[in-house]
Amino acid sequence: MTGTGRPRGPDRPARQHPLTRWAVPLVRAGLILLGLLHLSWGLPAVLAPRWFFDHFPGLGQTWTAAYPPYNAHLMTDVGAAFLTLGGLLLTAAWLADRRVTRVVLGGVLFFSTAHLIFHLSHHGTLTGGGLVASLVSLALGVLAPSALLMLTRWPRA
Repeated sequence: MTGTGRPRGPDRPARQHPLTRWAVPLVRAGLILLGLLHLSWGLPAVLAPRWFFDHFPGLGQTWTAAYPPYNAHLMTDVGAAFLTLGGLLLTAAWLADRRVTRVVLGGVLFFSTAHLIFHLSHHGTLTGGGLVASLVSLALGVLAPSALLMLTRWPRA
């Protein structure tokens, strides 16, 4: 049956919801972007933990180093978490299954929210613009998967 109460048959094929036409490719692009970002953070943390600690996120900013002391085990574990999330995000993009996508985005959202909550109350040695930039970055890490998750709610055909 359709929403009008008329049965759907060969002469009345299912129509795709107009929002689905752009939401599906947008979610897939978002998954790929987030996946590549997480991999780009995870690889250096696993392969060169001291470098990651001293230089992340780069461009003159050293946010991770604002939380001393350096711990190779912690940096490698953080890198492994980022690699895992990146791999899951890219897998969700590749599979294009709404349920898988929602589970993966839910996991990323959970991780990102916990990360943001910690940094809202623990600033390390960050102050001024560096602190604001790091918190904005972390907030975007919550908003991006939230927005993508909301886009997966649009009706399908």
